[in-house]
Amino acid sequence: MKSSIRAKITLMVVFFSVFILIGTWIICNYVIAGVFIWNVKTNLKSTYDSCNELFSEASDSDLRNGTLVGQVDNPLECVILILDDKSGMIYTTISDKGRMMDSLTTMIKSLQSPDSKVVFESGKYMINRNHDEVVGADFYDLVGMLDNGFIVILRSPVTRIELTMHVVTKVFIYVGLAMVVIGSGFMLLLSNMIAAPIKRLSYFAKRMTKLDFEVKVPVKSKDEIGELGESMNEMSAQLETTISELKAANAKLQKDIDKKQEVDDMRKDFLSHVSHELKTPIALIQGYAEGLKDTPDQTPEDREFYTDVIIDEAGKMNSLVQKLLTLNEIEFGENPLKIERFELVEFVTDILNSSKILIEDAQAELVFTEKQPAYVWADEYMIEEVFTNYLTNATHYVKPGGVIKIWFERYEECVRVLVYDEGPQIAEEDIDKLFIKFYKADKARTREYGGSGVGLSIVAATMDAHGKAYGCYNVESGCVFYFDLDSRPM
Repeated sequence: MKSSIRAKITLMVVFFSVFILIGTWIICNYVIAGVFIWNVKTNLKSTYDSCNELFSEASDSDLRNGTLVGQVDNPLECVILILDDKSGMIYTTISDKGRMMDSLTTMIKSLQSPDSKVVFESGKYMINRNHDEVVGADFYDLVGMLDNGFIVILRSPVTRIELTMHVVTKVFIYVGLAMVVIGSGFMLLLSNMIAAPIKRLSYFAKRMTKLDFEVKVPVKSKDEIGELGESMNEMSAQLETTISELKAANAKLQKDIDKKQEVDDMRKDFLSHVSHELKTPIALIQGYAEGLKDTPDQTPEDREFYTDVIIDEAGKMNSLVQKLLTLNEIEFGENPLKIERFELVEFVTDILNSSKILIEDAQAELVFTEKQPAYVWADEYMIEEVFTNYLTNATHYVKPGGVIKIWFERYEECVRVLVYDEGPQIAEEDIDKLFIKFYKADKARTREYGGSGVGLSIVAATMDAHGKAYGCYNVESGCVFYFDLDSRPM
């Protein structure tokens, strides 16, 4: 069984109550008995002193006339016999002479009995406890001599004294039992009052151990338990703050770890993809350079072809490196945004004019009919890179004689730029991967025009830096790439 404070307090009270009850019984049987005997001895002595004083000063006429009757101080109302060895009976509290003589006879026999026990003895008198066989009762008898030579005999029945003692003892015991029961009940209530707030504190403490910091201990008193409740509330608040700070620190640490892992993964991917992308042009350059060296008797046309291949592959490598440097600067924040306001129609028109050769080589029909000015806020140089990438992709994938269409969609807070090319659609499983670095949906076709899979990664990094949307989707006769620009100041 659980050992509770309430049980301990109750058991403690019961233990002390039983201890007090046993002590009371011992006191009643030994101490009170001694007190009663002392009281009998004191009262008998008091009666003796009263007789000694009264009869020592009494005249013969007082003795003969009986004027001293009732003047003796007799607290125990004991039988008094005063005798003169010359004249006989001087004073008695027994009115019947026959009874008086019988009492005197039994007293003398009792005093002479071997069972007589001396209770107290002095030079003038002696107190005995005697058993009177005639009456069948015990008495305390004082036998002595007054200062004037009279013999005094005092007798007090033990029964009356012991009866009083037993009554007092019973009352004492009953009162003690009643006090034990009442005290136990009171202490049970008191222990409940003391234990109840402690049990509440225990309940709240258990909830706090489960990190339930919403719970608060209701403080209803100013005592030690109230102070403990306030301390628990303060501890709960401090623990909550500390744990929140630890969680924030752990989250930041985890974020740093994830970022470091991401950087490591990006570095590994970067090296892997770069080595893969550079492997082909380097092999081509090396092969054609060796061909030039090993076959000096080549025709001018072959030499020119070899030279053109070397120049073309070197240009592709240079373009790849430049794009990778640009992407690296954007991803690692080394190329901070320079937000400025510019007009979008003029911006697109200038890029299209400088890209006429690409569009003509693709044998495509360009459609751009936007005339209404559209002012946006962004880094103009970086957005030019984004739009140029979309336009380059469109010229490479548009079918001969197909349409490249560019238009705007105006919304409340932004302008969406869309680039459509009439050509093959993008496989649905590739759409979500197009903007991943070095990803190529059609590696063979990409290789034909020198694509590296980095251009759309630059788009993604640039638009992420601006915090705006981008993407692509298929339409019935081709696909559309788009990006958003803020039409309000950032």
